[in-house]
Amino acid sequence: MTSDLPPPRRSAAPERINVPENGTTTDLSPTVFVLYGATGDLARRMVLPAFYQLAQHGLLPADWRLIGSGRGERSDEEFVEHVQGALEEFASGTDDGPWEEFSQRLRFAGGGFTDEDPGQLLDAVATARKELGDEAQLVHYLSLPPKAFTGYTKAIGAHGLGEGARIVYEKPFGASPEGFRELDDLVHSVFSEEQVFRIDHFLGKEGTQDLHALRFANGLFEHIWSREHIAQVQIDVPEDLDVADRAEFYDATGATLDMLVTHLFQVAAEVAMEPPVSFKADDILAARESVLAKFRPLQPEDVVLGQFEGYRELDGVPDDSDTDTFVAARLCIDSGRWRGVPFLLRTGKKLAAKQQRVSLILHRPKGPVDDVPANGNVVSLSLAGAGSVDIDVMAKKPGPDLAMAPARVSLDLSKIPGGDPLPPYVSLIHDVLVGDRSLFTTSEGLAQTWRALQPVLDARPEVHPYASGSWGPAAANELAGEHGWLLGQTEE
Repeated sequence: MTSDLPPPRRSAAPERINVPENGTTTDLSPTVFVLYGATGDLARRMVLPAFYQLAQHGLLPADWRLIGSGRGERSDEEFVEHVQGALEEFASGTDDGPWEEFSQRLRFAGGGFTDEDPGQLLDAVATARKELGDEAQLVHYLSLPPKAFTGYTKAIGAHGLGEGARIVYEKPFGASPEGFRELDDLVHSVFSEEQVFRIDHFLGKEGTQDLHALRFANGLFEHIWSREHIAQVQIDVPEDLDVADRAEFYDATGATLDMLVTHLFQVAAEVAMEPPVSFKADDILAARESVLAKFRPLQPEDVVLGQFEGYRELDGVPDDSDTDTFVAARLCIDSGRWRGVPFLLRTGKKLAAKQQRVSLILHRPKGPVDDVPANGNVVSLSLAGAGSVDIDVMAKKPGPDLAMAPARVSLDLSKIPGGDPLPPYVSLIHDVLVGDRSLFTTSEGLAQTWRALQPVLDARPEVHPYASGSWGPAAANELAGEHGWLLGQTEE
């Protein structure tokens, strides 16, 4: 099967202008961006730096206001100082970029925001709309703990701020199938599905988007992207850090909810989906949802859970916690393209290395060369940074004899001429501003991921201890079969 699709591009970004001193583009509607939890950790680390990077790249509307919403009382000037501190700590600071122009558009609305008491937010939004025009696009960004989504969604609806607006939710969108359905019903009572942007920052990674380009723009790879040629797919995201700075949140979530049902399932769908009709957002979303519906529900024997030794000693973690800090799963996809091909998914904290890698292990070739090892032919993509492609092949060992040896060809995608990669949050917030939902999860897609996880939630597997700096519980090795986990076999 061949593809005549062009190299994948999402909705065209606004044309970048050569006036970095004001950091704006003129083809986006004036926008009021309300950041709930503006003084919280996630906003400081991710959202505020990403918004400033958009200004540096000239990817913001010609006119905009960012209103920080919080419970405390702050003046606009104090909020400006807070934002500047966040940029100094988590970005490159304010020396490089349009800080003076940027800072003049920042506002703060204190007093909290509930369905009974809007605090100062309604007045702040009204003032911003008066300055920008009544037709200004309103964007709500809930940079909040998931348990707060319900209350803030109700408040947005109660105060009439949902009509025509866009809203961004962080993950996880629900902590159980029941919680997901309750939150989803509430959200849809205030917003239509087209207004909702559920962030999964793995979908915003340059490396994840490279999956589309590698597969659909290169016949070399498009022809092998099926069960006929691929024996196993591994999606491996080990982390070497612990959870000390967010232990209380993590203990209520764990690796399965924080990573498996979100990031790893979505990346698996990106790998496994059928070619979309086009690269328009609706067609990409339809292709992703279609393959998610074909995920076979995980069985407890397909999943290994672990907890690193010493986890219970962290502040905020109960002494008897059985929260999983490691999860590995063997996923099957019941489609003609992938039937019989196991998708191996693994992630965990305090492991031996930090990686974000998708690997397609090819079948051994049929022919005169009969000593190709099980992992002799592998196409591997790093999702970190701008991404990279590594191809493991068998080649003739230089010398007089016809002896075979493994070799690797690598392509660093950050070195493609003219490239200008955007970090995931920068890319995704820009997509919110332009209204492109192709890299966001949908209600139907998330319903399918919870369906696939339900048997494991109903009969949770035992949680195995594992040593810090290891590759997790030994029981996870059995999931990978003859190929074993590629990461951990050799030094990267």
